[in-house]
Amino acid sequence: MPKRVLIGTVVSDKGDKTVVVRVERRVKHPLYGKIIRRSKKYHAHDADNAFRIGEQVRIEECAPISKTKSWTVVERLGLAKTAAIEINEPDMTAPEAEAEAPSKPAKASKGKGKAKAEDVAEANA
Repeated sequence: MPKRVLIGTVVSDKGDKTVVVRVERRVKHPLYGKIIRRSKKYHAHDADNAFRIGEQVRIEECAPISKTKSWTVVERLGLAKTAAIEINEPDMTAPEAEAEAPSKPAKASKGKGKAKAEDVAEANA
């Protein structure tokens, strides 16, 4: 009997030598006829801890490795899409620059109601 092969996305790689793969399938709703997505998660064996979150992988059915794990990752189909993150740190060498920066102006009214004409005039000035 041939082994089942599925394609899915890695959603977790926290376990040692284990990845969780979400496999989506599209089915037609029995009453309304709309195409809907159904997904299921499979625990798959990753011997080298080589796969990361977001990657498209092919998994293959195998003999049970543990209570929940009876699939192995065969190959990587697509890499994970990573976003470049830029961290802008303030210059810590010039503490006097913080002292010269103006503070926020105080709010004109503390109430939650409509602004009074006097407050609007002050804000415009």
